[in-house]
Amino acid sequence: MTARRQMRPTDVKRLNRSWRRSTEQRLALIVESVTGPFNIGSIFRTAAALGVEHVWLAGNATPPTNPKAQKTALGTDRYVPWSEPVPASEAVRTAKEAGFSVVAVELTGDAVPLHESPLGGDVCLAVGGEDHGCSPALLEAADAVSYIPQIGRVGSFNVAVAAAIALADARRQGWSAS
Repeated sequence: MTARRQMRPTDVKRLNRSWRRSTEQRLALIVESVTGPFNIGSIFRTAAALGVEHVWLAGNATPPTNPKAQKTALGTDRYVPWSEPVPASEAVRTAKEAGFSVVAVELTGDAVPLHESPLGGDVCLAVGGEDHGCSPALLEAADAVSYIPQIGRVGSFNVAVAAAIALADARRQGWSAS
């Protein structure tokens, strides 16, 4: 039996290139009023890892150029095109004009569990600020709302973790559909 070993950087690049070639789905993100620079950096690092095409900042979101955001982004923000903050409804409109359906990740009465949401096509996920979540304007403009099922005693995830879970599930659904 051969001992398991971690892949070398060249092998990782080859593996990632293979996944990129087999990925047809377009993925984008709206980040509304996330002000914590470490959250922004983490979101951009995840977006770069999962091939997010564009990040629209909305509300009073901190840009990835913030020095503290750079500490967690580790330079990966250069791989993800992004737009300066605009009102949430404008970000949603721009994403829809670019051909994305917009799915907000939020706890609302009509939200469906993330794993049951139709995330297999060209989708733009939207996450909201650390304290208040997605604004009423964003929720109204979105095509759908999904939530991340949780069974523990804590009622919510950190926004960067929620974005990572939602983006990864969208990619999973996209790969399953193709």
